[in-house]
Amino acid sequence: MEKLIVSTSPHIQSKTSTQTIMRDVLIALSPAAVAGVVLFGWRALVTILVCVSSAVLSEFLFNIICKKEQTVGDLSAAVTGLLLALSLPAKVGIWHCIVGSVFAIIVVKCLFGGIGCNFANPAITSRVFLLIAFSASIGGATNTAIGNPELVATATPLEIIKLGSGAELPSLLDMFLGNRAGAIGETCALALIIGGIYLIARRVIKWHVPVIYIATVFVFSLIIKQDLTVALYQILGGGLMISAFFMITDYVTTPINVAGKMVFAFGCGIITVLIRFWGSYPEGVSFAILIMNILSPYIEKMCAKKPFGKVGK
Repeated sequence: MEKLIVSTSPHIQSKTSTQTIMRDVLIALSPAAVAGVVLFGWRALVTILVCVSSAVLSEFLFNIICKKEQTVGDLSAAVTGLLLALSLPAKVGIWHCIVGSVFAIIVVKCLFGGIGCNFANPAITSRVFLLIAFSASIGGATNTAIGNPELVATATPLEIIKLGSGAELPSLLDMFLGNRAGAIGETCALALIIGGIYLIARRVIKWHVPVIYIATVFVFSLIIKQDLTVALYQILGGGLMISAFFMITDYVTTPINVAGKMVFAFGCGIITVLIRFWGSYPEGVSFAILIMNILSPYIEKMCAKKPFGKVGK
C-alpha cells in the first residue's frame, strides 16, 4: 500500500465532486445574477466581478503563502464571491467588495482549515461583518436602475413595513419580478426560484429545507400581523429567497442528517421573524443563519439516530 488515506465516513466513492456541486450552484445563481445586472445596471456587474475575482485571488494567494494544495479549482471560492455580491446593494463601493471577499475567504474559510472546516457560511458571515462595520454604506438598498440610472438610495419594502413610514410599497408582482429596492441578487424572486428548482432537480439540495424555511416565515408572519399581504411581503422581501435555496442548504455549516436540516430551517425561520418584527434591523435573515450555523453541531447531535440496542447517551 503506497498511501494510507484516513477519512471520516462514508467511504464510498461518488462521481459527484465538490467542483460538480459548486458548478451547479453557479449555474443556479446565474438567473439571479443576470436579473441583478438587468435591474441595477453596470454597477451590479462590477460588484459581481470584483467580489468573485477577489474571493478566488484571496484563496489562491493564501494557498501559495501557506504552501497548501491549490483549491481554487473546486469553484467554492467563486460561489462564495458570487453569493456575497448578490447579497450587497449595487451602491456599495469596490473596496467594500474586496474587504468582504477577503474576510469571507481568509478569515471565515481558510483560517479554519478550508472548505469543510468552516463553522459558518463565509458569504453570510462576511455580509454581517460588512453590515456592522460599514452600516452607512451596506445598510439600506438602492432602487432599480430601470427608470433610475442614478441608483438612488431608498428604503426597502421591509423597512417601509417595519417603520410604517407611509411610503408606497411596490406591488406583489414587482416584488416577485424584482422591480424594487434591495440587494443585487435578492430582489427577483422568480430568478431565485428557477435556480432553486434547478438545484432540487439536480439533487444538490433537498426540497423540504427551503420549503420549511419559507413556510415558517410566512405562517408566523401571518399569525403575528393577521395580514396575508404582509406575510407575502415577508417571504418575497429581503434576502429570504436567496437564503432559502443557497444559504441554509450549505453542506458544511448545516446538519448532515435530514431531521437536523429540518430543525435548522425551522430555527432560521423563527429567528428571522423575531428580528424582523422586534429587532433593531428590518432584515434578520443573515443574523438568523449565522446564529443557527453556530448551533448546527448541537442540532446535528440532538437529531442523530441512535444505533439499535444502544443504551445510555
